Amino acid sequence: MRLVAIGGSDAGIQAALRARELDPSAEVTVVLADAYPNYSICGIPYYVSGDVPDWHNLAHRTIAELEATGMTLRLDTMARQIDPDSHRVSLGAGGYGQASLEYDALVLATGALPVTPPIAGLDQLGPPEGVHLLYSMGDTFALTRTLERRDIRRAVIVGAGYVGLEMAEARAARGVTVTQVEQPPEVLPTIDPELGALVHAELQRHGVEVSCGTRVDAIQRPEPKSAHRLEVSATGPDGDPVRFPADLVLVSDGVHPDSRIAADAGAELGTRVAIVVDRQMHTNLPDVLAPGDCVITHHRLSGISYLPLGATAHKQGRIAGENALGGSREFAGSLGTQVVKVFDLVAARTGLRDSEAVAAGSDPITVSSEADDHKAYYPDSHTIAMRYTGDRRTGQLLGVQLVGHLRSEIAKRIDIPATAIFNRMTVDALSDLDLSYTPPLGSPWDVVQTGAQTWQRQVDAMPFTAA
Repeated sequence: MRLVAIGGSDAGIQAALRARELDPSAEVTVVLADAYPNYSICGIPYYVSGDVPDWHNLAHRTIAELEATGMTLRLDTMARQIDPDSHRVSLGAGGYGQASLEYDALVLATGALPVTPPIAGLDQLGPPEGVHLLYSMGDTFALTRTLERRDIRRAVIVGAGYVGLEMAEARAARGVTVTQVEQPPEVLPTIDPELGALVHAELQRHGVEVSCGTRVDAIQRPEPKSAHRLEVSATGPDGDPVRFPADLVLVSDGVHPDSRIAADAGAELGTRVAIVVDRQMHTNLPDVLAPGDCVITHHRLSGISYLPLGATAHKQGRIAGENALGGSREFAGSLGTQVVKVFDLVAARTGLRDSEAVAAGSDPITVSSEADDHKAYYPDSHTIAMRYTGDRRTGQLLGVQLVGHLRSEIAKRIDIPATAIFNRMTVDALSDLDLSYTPPLGSPWDVVQTGAQTWQRQVDAMPFTAA
């Protein structure tokens, strides 16, 4: 059995590891374009901040550990073309003296690429000028070189999603004046604006200047007498022009699937030009599977979507590796469960928000509430803000959003409704869960249960309408 995986990040390495676990005799080769297999892209902001002092620590496994499993790594090697008829992958430079690889099964784990927004000057002003996109280890090293060689006093971060927020914290924590520019009306647009406003306030509390509803139009060199190297021109929420001086500009506007080599081979593409796969991660090409950020996502509530998440890539990669050997395991589906730390605040979500539930065909009601993370008589309790979305007809839990203090265990608390939604529980059924309790850590009714009870009381108080 000859298995070739193109891509050495989460999904590709997971596929290779699973294949070697199930069949130690399988010849497993991983082809990757750089020299950094199995590195945590999610950890890059924490290396840039200095919280992770050595970039080597971002590796889930070292090269030696990966090779010890019996897989072969083709580092610094581009996969140029796939011939699905002959089951062959053509390779570019890599110094291995082999122009192609034959396969019995192929796993396409090419991941995603950063979105390049239509900002004038972005293609002319790159890392040497202090303008950076941040996604790969190569991007990381380019950024750290800029930070080491220049006196960075002001930074502009374009985008206030997960990476943008993490990078704002990383720079502000190092004494840099940070301006965060976001085109939507509030930061972190994956949660409702009412909760995003709490994140906004946390940024400002730590000295980050936030400009929402603002479209970045251009990045240019300023007038010669300027104290800063760059200038960001934008259009503010009132339509007036605004300018932000900067020594460093980070652009974080999301990612899109890298499906180019798959498309050239005839793979079917779907939403956001992601590779179409079934729940077993098979593409329409014979003996070709694809997991991770390059493929569509099967969402348990809303159907087909595109949700590039690290945990999802790990799961899909493992499934692809198993099924490449003839297995039949299926991806159970995603709920888009996400969490982000912003200074002393944590925001998390799972499932669907109100508008997303409507689009999925539900009849949702969304209810806001607040509760303490543990008994208020015990010191240092913190309030958690919640929004629960459930179906008014069936009572099924559809989505939950939480924002609270770093010590409020938001990341683990969101896992409770994520598990409930995964198993199609009702909102009311959350109150039946036997959850742990001790006054320093919780309440007899955990905060996720009080949020569910608030939702149920509001629904119960609504006038009955016959179907």
